[in-house]
Amino acid sequence: MGSAMTTRRDLLKGATLAAAASTTAALAIPLSSTPAPESSQPKHLVKIGLEEHFLIPEFIDYFATTYPNISPQIAKLGLAALLDLGDRRIATMDENGIDFQVLSIAGPGVQVEKDAALALMRSKLANDFLANEIQKHPTRYGGFAHLPMQNAVEAADELERCIHELGFQGAMINGQTNGEYLDLDKYSIFWERVQALQVPIYLHPGNPVDHPAMYANHPELWGPVCSWAFETATHALRLVFAGVFERYPGVTLVLGHMGETLPLNLWRFDSRWPISHRGSMTLVQPPSFYIRRNIAITTSGVCSDVSLRCALDAMDKNKVMFSADYPFEKLDVESRFISEARVTEAERTQVASQNAKRLMRINRPIGRTSQT
Repeated sequence: MGSAMTTRRDLLKGATLAAAASTTAALAIPLSSTPAPESSQPKHLVKIGLEEHFLIPEFIDYFATTYPNISPQIAKLGLAALLDLGDRRIATMDENGIDFQVLSIAGPGVQVEKDAALALMRSKLANDFLANEIQKHPTRYGGFAHLPMQNAVEAADELERCIHELGFQGAMINGQTNGEYLDLDKYSIFWERVQALQVPIYLHPGNPVDHPAMYANHPELWGPVCSWAFETATHALRLVFAGVFERYPGVTLVLGHMGETLPLNLWRFDSRWPISHRGSMTLVQPPSFYIRRNIAITTSGVCSDVSLRCALDAMDKNKVMFSADYPFEKLDVESRFISEARVTEAERTQVASQNAKRLMRINRPIGRTSQT
């Protein structure tokens, strides 16, 4: 069966490589931010991307569940780039000054799978495939584990395998799993293992199982424009208010898209928490304490000086990291943004790569010339 799967995967990848060449330029909404004045830049600003996606053929049907969230053009072109982990992707990274990508399955993956046994099998399939690709390009690729969150013990075991045996940097979880959120008691054993392994968990947007009335007749709001940010922010806040970070203080959660609105609202979370309808829920510290201590963020898909300044000032500066959200954003725009953003040179270096190297434990040489 393995050889048949490999043949099918190779045929599909070969058929899509030509389309992948033009994908990056076609996928993003143009940005209108004013460019920053020129400043002295390092000869080479090392850039590490953390929300950079791929697919294998067995996951195309899962990915298709997101088609109602995006335009048909992006759905068609994005698939070609997602299936390419070879020279074409490497060339695109080189052209845009991206030294290293920590790769992850484009959501939702097995988190919409009803069969827990199949979810486990396909998680392992995706992780083993990614590990093989990383071995081909160890200075350019790292990996986030794809986990079968239907079963917390199996998810914890697969995470440990991916860290200890495959050398991954952490895991990416694409929102809820069949209506279950990560603050539930069933996931305590998972968070215990995450803390023991000391690796980050990237919480990526995904659709909820229901379709709230507020989005009725407004499909443009259902997805990256609006609903994904609110869904992911609420998921993260469930972890905060349920006391997950209080019980597991060593856990690091990563949020993309400049923190999914959380950095803007820290003061209000602290102000409204004491008067909320919280029943028996308690926290030793104000909510903002856990957000700053336990949550790191990336810049993926938000090329705004104002937003970056807010994130750096509101959050721990050591936990703000660059990402490009490849292939769903224009890689040249994302790369140029961090090179030209109105921040200090020390902040620029931190965000572009240094914070990621530390939090993701990227200790090996990276980049085209492997000099960093």
